[in-house]
Amino acid sequence: MQNLLLRTLERVHWEEVLDQFISKFISLLLLFVLFWIGKKLIHALVHRLLAPSLLFVQSNSARKETLLHLIDNVLNYALYFLLIYWTLSILGLPVSSLLAGAGLAGVVVGLGAQGFLSDMVNGFFILLERQLDVGDYVILPNGSGKLSGTVENVGIRTTQVRDGNGTLYYIPNRQILVVSNQSRGEVSVTLDLPLLPGTDFDLVDQVIAKVNQSQLQPLSQLEGQPKVLGAQWIRSEGFVYRISVPIQQGQDSGVVYPLYRLYQDALKAAGIELASSSSSSAQN
Repeated sequence: MQNLLLRTLERVHWEEVLDQFISKFISLLLLFVLFWIGKKLIHALVHRLLAPSLLFVQSNSARKETLLHLIDNVLNYALYFLLIYWTLSILGLPVSSLLAGAGLAGVVVGLGAQGFLSDMVNGFFILLERQLDVGDYVILPNGSGKLSGTVENVGIRTTQVRDGNGTLYYIPNRQILVVSNQSRGEVSVTLDLPLLPGTDFDLVDQVIAKVNQSQLQPLSQLEGQPKVLGAQWIRSEGFVYRISVPIQQGQDSGVVYPLYRLYQDALKAAGIELASSSSSSAQN
């Protein structure tokens, strides 16, 4: 066995093997350098040459930024495909024959090509229908819960959303079934202050008006003056006093408690007691 191994090693043309190794190594090195240069050129092409041309597009800055990210994303996918193709070719693998083989095609589909196509199709309709743009504050389904945050990138396969804690989420486009876009139109917080039977509504009006005029300035999350909707009858809660307060995008979770406390303290100071239940919601 040892003699057989020695004879086999003696028959190997080591100089030829070394020449091929060095040749392929240099070819791969040049390929990766060209790939790096190509990525830089694509970024410059998109953001320096295409960006000025989009000034003629009748759309807002968020839409233009979304289109730039998408074009950059598509060109990068094409560049990565070429990198893989030429790497396999340099290594001597019959890429064309492999791609033409039905067996490989079946393996690719089984490994997720169907999901990839679903991502592309759903991403196309998301962009076509302008369901969201870069910079929009959105709420998306996330399993049994919801994910809220600011859109940072919209690609042909995934959408990137950063939440209020700074976490960046990569969401496959096929999983985006419902989009709640809070950047389209005015966002407001609706407060329902439960009232006891026999409450003096005129006095409540006066107290709420005084709070709106003099005590809301410290709240930087507000986007305008509250709209007083007055007393409402809700079967499950009884009488409530409803106030709609316009707020900045994505600020509903941090402004509800301060607002409710301002109104509650003012009403109690005026001798008006609230019922035991209370509710609030955010609406577009």
